[in-house]
Order: sequence, then C-alpha cells, then structure tokens
Amino acid sequence: MAAGTPVWSSRFAFIMASVGFAVGLGNIWRFPYVTGENGGGAFVVVYLLCVFAIGVPCVMAELLVGRRGQSSPSKSMATVAEESGRSRLWGGVGGLGVFTAYTISITYAVVVGWVLWYLLQAASTGFVGVDATSSTQTFNALLADGSTMLVMTVVGNLIVGSIIYAGVTGGIERAVTVMMPLLFALLVGLSIYNVFAGGFGETMRWLFTPDFSKIDGLVLLAALGQAFFSIGVGMGGMMTYGSYLPANFSITRGALLIVLADTAVALLAGFVVFPMVFNYGLDIAGGAGLIFQTLPVAFAQMPGGHVFAVLFFVMLSVAGVTSMVGLLESVTNWTDQRTRLGREMSAIVVVGSVTFCSVASVLSYNVWQDYTLFGMNFNAASEGLYDKITLPLGGLLIALFVGWIMSREHSFSELGTDSRVFSIWQVLLRFVVVPAIAIILITGLV
Repeated sequence: MAAGTPVWSSRFAFIMASVGFAVGLGNIWRFPYVTGENGGGAFVVVYLLCVFAIGVPCVMAELLVGRRGQSSPSKSMATVAEESGRSRLWGGVGGLGVFTAYTISITYAVVVGWVLWYLLQAASTGFVGVDATSSTQTFNALLADGSTMLVMTVVGNLIVGSIIYAGVTGGIERAVTVMMPLLFALLVGLSIYNVFAGGFGETMRWLFTPDFSKIDGLVLLAALGQAFFSIGVGMGGMMTYGSYLPANFSITRGALLIVLADTAVALLAGFVVFPMVFNYGLDIAGGAGLIFQTLPVAFAQMPGGHVFAVLFFVMLSVAGVTSMVGLLESVTNWTDQRTRLGREMSAIVVVGSVTFCSVASVLSYNVWQDYTLFGMNFNAASEGLYDKITLPLGGLLIALFVGWIMSREHSFSELGTDSRVFSIWQVLLRFVVVPAIAIILITGLV
C-alpha cells in the first residue's frame, strides 16, 4: 500500500461504498421504465445475462488496476502500463474516466435535487389529491422554477460534499454503512407492502414470464446499454475505490458481490414500482417521467400512501447521494494528487465547481432551453457527450488495456484466483466485453 493512501477499514465498508456508487438512480429510476419500454420478462433475461457476462469482468478490471496502481485513475493506469512495458500515456484513459465522472455529476446533481424536492413534497403533502394532470403540472412547474431547482441542487451537493470532505473512513465509510443497509431495508419493506397492496402477482408474471418473440436488436441493445451503464464502470469510481483495497481482499468475490447487489436493487425497484403501475392502471412504459409524474398519482390513491411516498423518496435520495459520492470521490482524489490543495480543500473546490456548473443545467430546463449547439441545449449536449462517447469509450479502452495490454502475470497475481477462473475472466474481457462495449459506442455515435 502506497504511503498516504487511505485504506478501507473493513470488507463490509468497501462493499457498501462500491454498491452505493453502482446503485444509483439508474437502477431505481431508469431500470423500471427501460424494462417497461422493452417488453418486461424477455428484457430482464437478456439484461441479467449482460450484467454477469459484461458487468463482473469490467468491475474486476477496474478494481484490479486501482489496487495495483494505488493512486488516482490516471496515475494508476500510467503506473500499471509502465510496469507492463507500455507507454504511460495509457494514464489518459484513467483521466478520461475522471472527466466523465465530473461531467455526469453536473447534470446528475440536478436530478438528485429533484428527488430531494419530491421527498419534501411527500413529507408535507403525501401527494393527497394528486391526479395525472396535476402531477404533470407539478413536475413541469418544478422544471420552470430555476430558483427552487438551484436551491435543491445546492442542498444535495452540500450533503455529498460533507461526506467526501470527512474522508474515506470518517466520511464515506460512516455514510454508506448506514445508508446502504437503509436502502436495502426500504426496498425490501416496500416490496413486502406491495405483496398485500395489490399488483404484485401481475408484476411477477410480467417480469419473470419472458416472451422471447419480443427480443429484437433494439431490446438487445437496450439490455446491453442498461447493464453497462448501471454498474458504474468507466467513471473512475471503481478504480478509485479499488486503490483503497488491502492486498488480501479477493477482487473476484468483491466484484461478484457488487454486481449481485446492484442487480438485486434493480429487481427490487421493479417490485416496488410495477405493482403500483398495475394496481392503479398507470402507463408501464411511462418513460423517464414514471417516477416523478406517474407514481405520485399512485401514492395519492393507495392506503398509507403518505408513508409509502416518504419512504420511497428517502430510498431514492440515498441512491442518488451515494452515487454522487462515488462520482466525486474519484475527482477529489485526482485533484488532491495533482495539486497541493490537500484532501479537504480539493473536496471543496470539486463540489463547489460542480455546483457552479450545475447552474447551466438548471437553466437549460427553463430560460436557456432554446439556446442550442448543433440542435442540443446544455443538458442534451452534456448527456450526449458522456452517454454516447466518453463513458463507453473509457470502458472500451479499460477493457482493451486490461484484457490485451496489461501483463498477464501482473493481472493474474493481482486477482489472486485460480487459473481456471482467471482464464474465464480474460476470455470474457477480451472476446465478450470489448465487442459488446464497441457495439454500444458505435451504435450511440451512429
């Protein structure tokens, strides 16, 4: 372990932090509506295959490089490349991950602000009397109210910043060892509630009775993309968390646990969301508005809806905050090692600059929405940059580097697993992960 590098105090803390980073709004917000748009059970089967064939090898690769490099993503990549007799310019791939994390944070922080605002609404009103029309009007009014969005974005960033400022063991560990068990407890509790509230049987049949005739190229691409993006690779977070790992921790076991937990949260989110959709006749393919426009209508109608709404948005808030922590920890770590600011000041500068840049994201929902570049406003351009280019490109280059460039002896010794498991991992990384992410990248660009 390099001098000055923080170390996770326990395996549990590392798993909770990594799961907290991977489990974000992409699982609880995006997974249900993408599943709804792509036919249910058949999509879930393909998604699960993609998660374990692509997600596990990718997470193992990032953790491996992080632990071996013992530094920020860019320095870790450069160090490991040099060890293997390759150019230190490979460090640029790690730097790309840090840039991607920073770019995502700018727009993601605003969405976390929405979640916190809806949590306040759930606590104060429970969405009593809300119908489809008023729910849509409320969401549109929030988007038009730049001041409120900015305040809530600042509140979210203050929470995230305070956790990062306190350090790895004093901040991140303390937060995630409380917040992640809370998230799982809320998901399980809300799922159990739905067993008795209605719509659960329809959900189980819809999710786990696949109609394979619905699988086409678009469904395959949707499942592939959701599996890749929901795990959290290509953003520098896993590599940064991997650099804090002790030498005796099993990367293989850790990656499996992280991906299993991430997948469990996605499925549990379906158990929470879809019963309400079926029970109250809502649109199962409601798109991104499913959480913010459709579900408040269900909360207004269900018995105990006030309590259910509060618990649901507490859960969503935890997912959003822990993901933001993982994103900005990689940027803070990079800033700390590249400057003389120190850890605390680096956290302040990083979170402060993200908050400042988020103003552009907030304004793009209202007063700047007509200001475009190549037909896209700030939010669309930012999301297009990381969603279509930097995220899949970073993931592809990491997979290429670890699978084909990095010394086989170094990766084998770092994983510390038997030769059969190592061979399976390397074959998946080389011949499944690389082509799959290349497809995501090319499809997005085309």
